[in-house]
Order: sequence, then C-alpha cells, then structure tokens
Amino acid sequence: MENVQRANGSIRPVERYDIGHVQEVIRQAHGELRLLLQQRAEIMKRIGTVKQTISGLANLFGDGLLNEELMELVDRKSSGRQPGFTKACRMILMEAGHPMNARDICDYFQQKMPALLARHKDPMASVTTVLNRLVEYGEAQAVLSNGRRAWLWIADVPAEPPTTHGEPRLVAS
Repeated sequence: MENVQRANGSIRPVERYDIGHVQEVIRQAHGELRLLLQQRAEIMKRIGTVKQTISGLANLFGDGLLNEELMELVDRKSSGRQPGFTKACRMILMEAGHPMNARDICDYFQQKMPALLARHKDPMASVTTVLNRLVEYGEAQAVLSNGRRAWLWIADVPAEPPTTHGEPRLVAS
C-alpha cells in the first residue's frame, strides 16, 4: 500500500486493493464465530444436563458416591465458603425446574444464602445481569411467566435457533 502526504502533513494510505477480499474474510469469520457460539451453547447445555444427572443421583443415593473432584465439578463440595454468585444463580435456576424471576431468586438468596446477597449493592440488578449472561451462554432462556420476565434453565429443552440480533427470545410459559 502506498502512502500519500496530505496538505496538512498527515499521511493517508492509498487504497490499491479490492475491499471485497477483506469483506469475504470478515463474512467467513462471522460464520465461524456464529458456529462456535452455537457449539458453545450446545456444550453448556450438555454440561448442565450431566451435572443435573449427577446431582440427582447424589440426592437419591447420597454424596458418598462422588469423589472430591466430582463434588467440586457439580458444585456440591462443602468447602466452608459460599459458591460464587453466578454459580449460585445457576444452581438455583437448575434445581428449580420451572421459570423464576429475579425477585424469586433474590428471595431464595435471602432465605438460604444471605451473606452472598449482602455483598451486592443492588441485588436485583446483579441477579438480572447474571441471568442475562446465562441466556448468552445458552444455559437459560428468558420467558414470560405470569406476564413477567423470568428465566428457565434449558439444559433439557430443545434448542431454538438464535434470534438475528442475539437478543433473548421471550417465550410464554
């Protein structure tokens, strides 16, 4: 690429190349990115399903079936500290089995894990942010429940095609 000096002394590149090649590379990269994001969502759903299966079996037959590593992987290890906020939101939604709104999850935190909730200046905003991230990760789905926005764990729900703008699809439940 050649450079041309402007009247003000700055230098600008002279375009000698067809921009179509660059657009083709961007188009291909965009397609690959969409495919990778779809694969990540499918993997996260499978991980959730396997974790639910292991947790369900441990609930039925006792945690003694699980070794230390597996306990940690399925978020059941009692290390004496509370799980991370995102992990806790994930566990609550996963174990609920039905849509929950941000208020429901805040109430659950208040009853079961008040110390974790107390660390947040605006708990409702924090919970909503985490739930929206779970939608982005392909682990949860935004739905309408009793006319209000709620979130549903979707590890066992068939995947729907993503919206064209990456926005969560609202589905009446």
